[in-house]
Amino acid sequence: MKKISFFAVALAAVAFAACTGNKPKEGENETEQVKSFEQEQIEENIKVQIDSLASEFGKLKPIPIFKQDSDKLSLTDEEKQVKPDYLFDPSIAENAVTLAEKYRTLSALSVDKEIAKLYDMPTDKYDEVITKLATDINDPSFKVLSDASNAFEASAELYAAMNENGRINYFWQLASTSIVEQLYVTSQKSDMFIKAFDDDAVANITFRIALLQDAINRLAEFDPELKPITEAIKPLGVLNAVTVDEFKAQLEEAKEEIAASRKNLIK
Repeated sequence: MKKISFFAVALAAVAFAACTGNKPKEGENETEQVKSFEQEQIEENIKVQIDSLASEFGKLKPIPIFKQDSDKLSLTDEEKQVKPDYLFDPSIAENAVTLAEKYRTLSALSVDKEIAKLYDMPTDKYDEVITKLATDINDPSFKVLSDASNAFEASAELYAAMNENGRINYFWQLASTSIVEQLYVTSQKSDMFIKAFDDDAVANITFRIALLQDAINRLAEFDPELKPITEAIKPLGVLNAVTVDEFKAQLEEAKEEIAASRKNLIK
């Protein structure tokens, strides 16, 4: 059902042609420029299709091990002794200069914070850096979140708020990084993390990837900052599993490609 629904939305979107958008006017402040992206650059019919993709995206369940207060996976004391060495150090936030980079870094660190919590690792530094990034970003949309760390979930509520505030392009920056980082983390310990998945969770993930790629490919016609993102997440297209066994095998095969995607998003 999910795949049928996706293709119905995607094929409808194909029927519409993209237009050349207007550049932000000289002298506008950053907020006004962000606003002009949504309000002036996208044709209304294309915007409707993006909203439809986001609606489908927001209905999907998050990857089990990253769901807040998830009971899908718990580690033994012995497993917690071997701390992950593949998480981003919060200091990477120092490399985030542009607004897009800050959104992506916040998303990646929010994912890694969840894994740190899973291993009973200190998260103070993550909290500090995520709070600073959220302050720098200054997105009023984050008011719908109980904590800026929850932005990585890319919920329907967050999309609605970012839509209202003219930041849907950054919503997809957040969502792209979130999925890549979650898949990357899962691939690093697939034997352990795969226990949290069932076939329904796998179908949610592959459908989420398809929706993400379709939305970003369309928006990249209007926002140059999204063009590199389309290339960064392209390798995820090989993940089309519908069962846990298929997903585990594909994850192993695509491990290097996922790592490359991650590197291209967070530099």
